[in-house]
Amino acid sequence: MFVEFWSIRLHLCSAIEQQETDRQGQQRSQGFPLNEHSPASAALDVETLATAESRASATPMMEQYIEIKTANPDSLLFYRMGDFYELFFGDAEIASRALGIALTKRGKHLGEDIPMCGVPIHAADEYLRKLIALGHRVAVCEQVEDPAEAKKRGSKSVVKRDVVRLVTPGTITEEKLLDPGEANWLMALARLRGAGEMALAWIDISTGAFRSAPTAEERLLADVMRIVPRELIVSEAVFSDPQLRPVFDQIGAAVRVEPANLFDSASAETRIVRHFEVAALDGFGTFSRAELAAISAAIAYVEKTQIAARPPLQRPQGETGAATLFIDPATRANLELARTLTGQRQGSLLKAIDRTVTGGGARLIAERLMAPLSDPDEINRRLDSVTAFMVEARLRDDIRTALKQAPDMPRALSRLALGRGGPRDLGALADGFAAAQTAVVLAADTALPEELRDAFGALASMPDAFAAKLGETLDDELPLLKRDGGFVRPGYSKNLDDLRALRDESRRV
Repeated sequence: MFVEFWSIRLHLCSAIEQQETDRQGQQRSQGFPLNEHSPASAALDVETLATAESRASATPMMEQYIEIKTANPDSLLFYRMGDFYELFFGDAEIASRALGIALTKRGKHLGEDIPMCGVPIHAADEYLRKLIALGHRVAVCEQVEDPAEAKKRGSKSVVKRDVVRLVTPGTITEEKLLDPGEANWLMALARLRGAGEMALAWIDISTGAFRSAPTAEERLLADVMRIVPRELIVSEAVFSDPQLRPVFDQIGAAVRVEPANLFDSASAETRIVRHFEVAALDGFGTFSRAELAAISAAIAYVEKTQIAARPPLQRPQGETGAATLFIDPATRANLELARTLTGQRQGSLLKAIDRTVTGGGARLIAERLMAPLSDPDEINRRLDSVTAFMVEARLRDDIRTALKQAPDMPRALSRLALGRGGPRDLGALADGFAAAQTAVVLAADTALPEELRDAFGALASMPDAFAAKLGETLDDELPLLKRDGGFVRPGYSKNLDDLRALRDESRRV
């Protein structure tokens, strides 16, 4: 009866006119990020700050700020000063309104007060979360030199600073900024010149997932809405195309225009080969030129925003429209698959059926629900897995119990690879390895269908030696930050134990 109800609803919704999706609030109902705060400001603009007169009259510190801000004109600049990230001029006014924090001033420049506000380093993630939710981009500028080194150059020397990362809606990795049950897709749209061939590529750098698929003008909006990217990058030529304008208008703040060279199909294969450090793409599968251009653009944008860091991306997997059911935008919205028409999860089909116990499981069921299979062989393969767990009820319950102990390993691994992880991310890997080993043992004596055999085979291939090393090394109680120390188990390293004893003894003197 449940399946029949949704089948009837699908046919009814298909008859709803396309204009239904154009109503105000469409962006919110599809989960796209909204930019409700305009970057307009009464303070000195970037062009004025960049003039020779402005630079000549600035203090050494402010001159450094202006130089860095000029290089990042479309981002709010988090400028590190001691234990705070400070914002100045127009950035300060925007952040003050968006975050609800006090706006003060710091001296004058070109005869005008310099607006200023700041956020403490230890609470930066929460402020970043609010800004990203509003569609802003943030350039994080850190001190890249010890203050003592700066003093050696003279009393008026400024500590060297540089942007170490661009934080955008589609490139966040911090646990506090992510929803554990939702993927955080960055999408690139590429179109070949002349031929008009189009393709999409999408990456979740918090897990490394990487996909691509061909698309076309008539189905572009439907394809984008199936993925619901947090950020979509396009070239100026594509963004300015009047035929595609209705699509971008509905996506709204998620769209970002990037230079045309990112989407160059001629250099796409070279960039992909260089990123994955392979000699050729022969083992990657078959991709169209447009897909390669989209894949390359997505990689280029990740490299641009992560600066020197490199997330552990999986090899891109190509998808075809024939494998999944096509659902037009109006039908998708009215089916309320993942969100209701008012943008709420409560009341959606996903909320009704989601019984997953891990973040990865929640993201997978959402992805599958948004793209129902149309290939009978794949449908039967998946149904075989469902049937197996229905029959083996004891195994199902035991596996669920084991999975409840499994943290979000892909996201922990991504943070560690990017240098943003902490001791608890290492602990997440250790706990995940333990849960995987438990699941493999539980399923060892059960005859399973192909899909489940493959899954448990992958779990069995986990690196046992590395898992054992983590278990030996990490303490039972792990601090949030590595600078807090105390995350290496006593007895693991005699040298470290001796240093700890010396430290504790000196405190008693």
